[in-house]
Amino acid sequence: MPCETGRIIDGAGCLAEGAAWLAAREPRFAAALELTGPLPLRRRADGFAALLSAIVSQQVSVASADAIWRRLEEAGLTSAPAVAEAGEEALRACGLSRQKQHYARCLAVAEIDYPALRHARDETVIARLTEVPGIGRWTAEIYAMFSLGRADVFAPGDLALQEAVRMLFGLEGRPRERELRAMAEAWSPWRGVAARLLWAYFRVAKAREGVR
Repeated sequence: MPCETGRIIDGAGCLAEGAAWLAAREPRFAAALELTGPLPLRRRADGFAALLSAIVSQQVSVASADAIWRRLEEAGLTSAPAVAEAGEEALRACGLSRQKQHYARCLAVAEIDYPALRHARDETVIARLTEVPGIGRWTAEIYAMFSLGRADVFAPGDLALQEAVRMLFGLEGRPRERELRAMAEAWSPWRGVAARLLWAYFRVAKAREGVR
C-alpha cells in the first residue's frame, strides 16, 4: 500500500526540526522551549496494547492510569485474546470501571488491521479507530501521535493542552476543543510537535505530567 502518512516523527532530529519551525513563527513557543529544553519523543509501539492504554488514560489522572496499567500488565491482561476472555472480576480488580471494561472488550474483538494503519492517512486512521465503542477522537489522536508518530496530528480535546495554551498565550480561560483546533491550524505541518511542546510546558508550569 502506498504511504500517505506525511511526515513521521521518529527521532530527536524530527523534534528539533519541528520545534525550530514553531519557534521561528511563534515567539511564545520560542519562550516555552527555553523553559522546557529538548522535547520528549513520546513514541511507543503500536497495536492493541497501545490503544488499550489510551482507553485506560481516559478521564483519569496520569498517576491513576499508570497504576491501573501496571495491574493489567501484572495480570497479563494487555493482549486482545486475554482481554476478550477475561471476566468482569479480573478487569475490575485491575481498576477498570464497568464502562471501560466494556470498551476494552469491544477493542479486543474489533479486528483492527494495525499494520495497515501505519500507511493510512491521518483522517483514515482516526475514522477507523473511532468506529470502536469507547474510542473517541482524543484517543485516536493520541494513538496517531504516539504510536504512529504522525507529525501533524493534534489533540485539541486534551485538557492539559488546553490549559497549557491558556497559560502560554495569556488567555482568560481554556480554549474549547473547536477553538483550539482552529488555533492549531497555524502550527501545521508540525502540530504533533506543538502538542509535545505544550505538554512539556504544562509539566514545567504545573510540576506534574499532563499526559502519559
